[in-house]
Amino acid sequence: MTDLILASTSRYRAELLSRLRLPFSSMAPQVDEVPLPGEAPDALARRLAAAKARAVALLRPGSWVIGSDQVADLNGAALGKPGSHEAACAQLAAMSGQQVRFHTAICVSNGSQHLHACDLTRVQFRALTSGEIARYVDAEQPLDCAGSFKCEGLGISLFEAIHNSDPSALIGLPLIALSGLLRQAGYTLP
Repeated sequence: MTDLILASTSRYRAELLSRLRLPFSSMAPQVDEVPLPGEAPDALARRLAAAKARAVALLRPGSWVIGSDQVADLNGAALGKPGSHEAACAQLAAMSGQQVRFHTAICVSNGSQHLHACDLTRVQFRALTSGEIARYVDAEQPLDCAGSFKCEGLGISLFEAIHNSDPSALIGLPLIALSGLLRQAGYTLP
């Protein structure tokens, strides 16, 4: 079987992909992640997932490459990774009591074939106080996570409900859809 490469240095995505028990390596894609003017959050996630897969596929011909991107969507506005304590607190304050949509796109590419999927997860945040937000950000430091939380950790306490078809998608890699795409690419999975 050809090499499988995860076009990401995210430990969260690598941990998820390892669940499929396929050998893979990881490589950082060199992709500009700035949204295009007027670009919708779901379109941004799809474009970036494809760009990441294609960028690495160009460098590793003959390999299958997995690109993924997640964009938080609050009332049509894309929320990226906060990068700072202040930005994480501001994002969580804006999401307090709101339903936020998370678009998690994947692209599996060998340079000539491009297989795509996108998962939609709807998260209902409970009403959060500024003290709860500050304590959460201090405790988990979710500065590299779209939406400023880690649902696989303490971040789950920020929600009232999660609605989706794939529980791994909110962590950053929708394994149900990815398994289907990898089968299409010729990989054997149970």
